[in-house]
Amino acid sequence: MTETPKKLYIKTYGCQMNVYDSERMAEALQGYEQVDSPEGADMILLNTCHIREKAAEKVYSELGRYKPLKAGNPDLKIGVAGCVAQAEGEEIMRRQPMVDLVVGPQSYHRLPELERQARAGGKALDTEFPEELKFDHLPRRPKPKRGPTAFLTVQEGCDKFCAFCVVPYTRGAEASRPVSRVLREAEGLVEQGVREITLLGQNVNAYHGEENGQSRGLASLIRRLAEIDGLERIRFTTSHPNDMDDDLIAAHGNCAKLMPYLHLPVQSGSDRILKRMNRGHTAEEYIRLIERIRAARPDILISGDFIVGFPEETEADFRATMELVEAVKYGQCFSFKYSSRPGTPAAERPLVDPEAADDRLQRLQALLTKQQREAQDAMVGREVGVLFERAGRMDGQMVGKSDHLHAVHVQTDLPAGTLARVLISESGPNSLGGVLV
Repeated sequence: MTETPKKLYIKTYGCQMNVYDSERMAEALQGYEQVDSPEGADMILLNTCHIREKAAEKVYSELGRYKPLKAGNPDLKIGVAGCVAQAEGEEIMRRQPMVDLVVGPQSYHRLPELERQARAGGKALDTEFPEELKFDHLPRRPKPKRGPTAFLTVQEGCDKFCAFCVVPYTRGAEASRPVSRVLREAEGLVEQGVREITLLGQNVNAYHGEENGQSRGLASLIRRLAEIDGLERIRFTTSHPNDMDDDLIAAHGNCAKLMPYLHLPVQSGSDRILKRMNRGHTAEEYIRLIERIRAARPDILISGDFIVGFPEETEADFRATMELVEAVKYGQCFSFKYSSRPGTPAAERPLVDPEAADDRLQRLQALLTKQQREAQDAMVGREVGVLFERAGRMDGQMVGKSDHLHAVHVQTDLPAGTLARVLISESGPNSLGGVLV
């Protein structure tokens, strides 16, 4: 008699890597089937992110909502995974005793063992940085039919130690997966119907995977992936300017499957603040780098990240950021007001006046929104590739992503997973409209 699978509910916070990690955790917990609601679940996992402000408090607040479920079902197991788990460790169990399991992002390959420990009535905790790479110990991915796009983690951790960032403390030192394992997982995804893969890493362009005893860079890996039949598109995120080498720049010009979109955060346009952030480059070096990338791929869309109100930022520093934005002309961008992360060097420094920081953020976002709209409007009249992913809101409408990662809606009966040429006919606030060529 087949045993009925237990029900697993995972709530994922934060970055695309956490989305990938949640998928792999679900696959590692064999004997469970994933459900969309915590009600009735046999295990609840919160896969947490430590980047946003008050991240830990939001996790404790979410855990509080599950108290009635735990009271109604004492066999329910509740776990906290991810970067908050790494940072807080035993404190989570102390503050919220109903938590049965805490596992850091480098240890989730040990999840089945920790689950058994929790089921036996114990408290399970693992926030070590194991010597082995977790991916080497995960089961091979199952073969269900998938959507046309997928994330694939190839690199983890960061050695840059930016003054504002917790990643080196929660994800550890940079580590790269061997080329053969990445290729094998990518081939499996393509067999399941995936046509576009986004390579993930905290500092993905620092990738240095081993192949036949030699270290291969990200450009080499991309070219190997491009040889896979059925894989039509390759993207990668997130990158650091200091690791954007000549070979990777060249790949944007000579690898047809590498899409013309690059997320390359700079964080500030002020050299004084960049130095205080420990970014390791100047504003001028970043601008020259963008020029080289655009020379290799003139139609590339550049995306970035900015932090305003970093400790000791002056109005002159902020104006330098606005000047950099004007020089680069971003097609997309993410901007945030600085918030302190305990344990990072910047956490000890005096904060900028909150009202000044708010004002700067609004001014920056207004400029970035204007540039984003201009980039979208410039697509009207152009022919682009669109990978259709799902049905749209209107009858007979499909929605997909363009080469430049814009959302595009088209009246068509083509199925999800179809890659087609589309003539862009209209530009909306956050998407484009078009017709099949």
